[in-house]
Formats: sequence, structure tokens, C-alpha cells
Amino acid sequence: MSQPLTLAGLQQAIRSASAIRRRATLQPAGGDGEKVFPSTYEGGNYATEERVVDGEKCPCVILDSVASQANRMELALLEAETTRSISIPVVEVDFAKAGLPDVGVITALEAPHRIADAILRDSMLDGKRFRETDIGKSFTDANAQNATALFQFCPTALVFGMWDSTGPKGGMGTKIQRAVRSEIVGVGVVTGSRTSSRLDPLQISLGAGPIYKQGVSWTLKEEEADKEKGKAVKLGKDGKPSEANHGNVTPSIAEGKGGVTLSHAIQITVLSLPALRRLRFPVEGKEPGPVNEAARTVLAAVALCGAILSIEQGCDLRSRCHLVPDVDHPATWEILDANGQPIAFTLSGADAARLLGEAIAKAQSLGLPWSGGRTTLTPSPQLAALVKKSRDLAMQSTAAEE
Repeated sequence: MSQPLTLAGLQQAIRSASAIRRRATLQPAGGDGEKVFPSTYEGGNYATEERVVDGEKCPCVILDSVASQANRMELALLEAETTRSISIPVVEVDFAKAGLPDVGVITALEAPHRIADAILRDSMLDGKRFRETDIGKSFTDANAQNATALFQFCPTALVFGMWDSTGPKGGMGTKIQRAVRSEIVGVGVVTGSRTSSRLDPLQISLGAGPIYKQGVSWTLKEEEADKEKGKAVKLGKDGKPSEANHGNVTPSIAEGKGGVTLSHAIQITVLSLPALRRLRFPVEGKEPGPVNEAARTVLAAVALCGAILSIEQGCDLRSRCHLVPDVDHPATWEILDANGQPIAFTLSGADAARLLGEAIAKAQSLGLPWSGGRTTLTPSPQLAALVKKSRDLAMQSTAAEE
């Protein structure tokens, strides 16, 4: 019977194992035959492809990409940090301090490029631009061979990967490969058709127009309408009632864009231990071997914590894409040893949080720096002004459209 993963077990895996993985079989919450809707890309298309599953080629579709899964794991870590279930360093930008309370706080766990994002780059700490502070400089100079500063202030960047391509070094900036990856794929898929129609209970006909623009509303009276070059301005292109969302919508069918039915879905999560072993964490006066192992163990625990906490939040990916575990095929956590042999273990969110706490304590005892709190930046005046102007323009545009 599988046992919970212990700190000793994780440390041993860090030394010599190949990977830690989890495989789960999922089904639509509505059961066999229910449609699910994959994520869409350019032109509203799905990312369909053939894959080899169980030795056979079959049609598949990406239900949740590696990047999207990483975002979900980061948000799960952020929620756990916010509720104090775990303690990890988080760099944040507080826009409320610049008169933008509706923007609120954006953290490196939410910014697209993590700590290397332009939002943080264009913010300030203690009156200095972030990149000009001691923290910013240490991060700018970090790399895989000297990742101590990133470990101290933003260890999640070492787990989910980053590229500091817009920093002072441009394309030569710090580049860390992703260590943990996860995706959800629909297997044995058949694409469906999307239908649309609407019956207007008021039965407003096309001939009831034209209707004219009147400020943020509309009018049937030409003399009351907004004028442009002395002429009344019709609502939309032709002044049809449908421009004001009245009237019937003609039934239509869009082939291949109406979701998919599938045999099942699989979620595959993999933590690359060789990727972690490439990272070095020099600490002055300390033996590199134990220090490196302790830091890598913390990063592995962060990755496992993000993965299991995200999973425990459920798998409702988007509207009409709600997946649940397949009870006939229970999910498995495994450590793959150097020869690829699996060693099964169990892991819950509570187990992962405990494991992370133990790993952090061990790392700190060896002298590894760990801020374990929030570093709060404020947006620079230029960034705050840019956000304000953009929002003002968006409001003006919305008002004009209405």
C-alpha cells in the first residue's frame, strides 16, 4: 500500500531519481456523451492533434495547456500563501497606493512573466526603480549557476520557469527552464457543431427600425438622434433593432466549433528532477552539496504543493468544461527512479504543505536565505499614468459604442 511522501523520501528522489509524476483519468461531470468545450485559439479553433495513446493513434484535443495549468498551480499557491497555509516569498505591486484601488495587488504569481514581468520592472521599491534596488540587481544577475537570490525572493520562478528578456541584459537575461509541467488532454474526441438562435418574446420585427443613436441609448425619432454632419446617426451599421439586442436571431450552425465528446481525458503532471539538479545555490562559507540539495528539495516541495492544491480545487476549467476523476482509474503519484521504475506514494494538500514547511526549515538551518513574506512594490508614476489613461480610453470607447 502506498505511503505518504516524507521529507527523507523527497530528498532521496532529489539525489538520484528521474522524475515525479501524477497521471489521472478524467470524465465529463455529466457522464458519458456530455460535450465539453476545449480552450480556443486564433479564429475560435481548438488545438486538435493525433497522439499515440495505449499504443494506438487517436484524435485528441488540448483541454488545458501547459501554460494554463502552470497559471492554475501558481494561483493555488497564492491562495495558500494568502490564507497562511504555506509561507513562500511573494513579490507584489500594490496599485491601490497609486490611486488605482480597482486594479488592486498584482503578484509575481499572477504576472505573465513572473518576476521578470514589465509590471514589476516598471515599479518601485523604497523610492527606487525595482531593478535599481539590491533585490532587483541580485535577481538581474542571477542564473542557473547562481540562483540563490531567486530562491530567496521568488522561488516559484525557478519552478515554473522564466526568461528576463526585457531586463537590462535583453535576450541575454536570466533564463530558467520550466521544471514542472502539466496538461489535460481529451482522448478519442469527436468535434460537434455550435448552434445559435433566439426568439424574441416581444416579436420585434426588422421593419420596426431604423433606430438611431441617442447618447448612450437610442431613439426611433430621427429628430432626437445624435447628429453627424447634420444627419441623424443610426445605431450600428444599419439601425436594425438587433443593434440594440432586440428582435429574433436567425438560427445558425458553426461546424467543428460546438465542443467535443470524448472517450476520456488524461491529466499528466511531471516534475523534472534533472532540471532542479542543474540549479546551484552558492552560500558564502557553506558546503555546496548539502545546500544545493536542500534548496532543490524546497523547490520540489513548492511544485508538488502547487500541483496538488490546484487539483484539490477541482477541475472546472471553463464554462461547459467540468471534469471529474474516473473512479475506475484512480490517479497515481509516482517517483521514477534512475532506471524509470515507479515508486508509488500518496499526497494530499495538507501533506504537501507540511512537507514544504519541513523542507524550508532544513534549508534555513543550512544558511539558505528565505524571505518567506511579501515584498511590496508600488507602480512608477509613468506606469500608473499609463494604466489610468488606458482605462479612461476604454470607458470612452464603451460609452461611444453604447
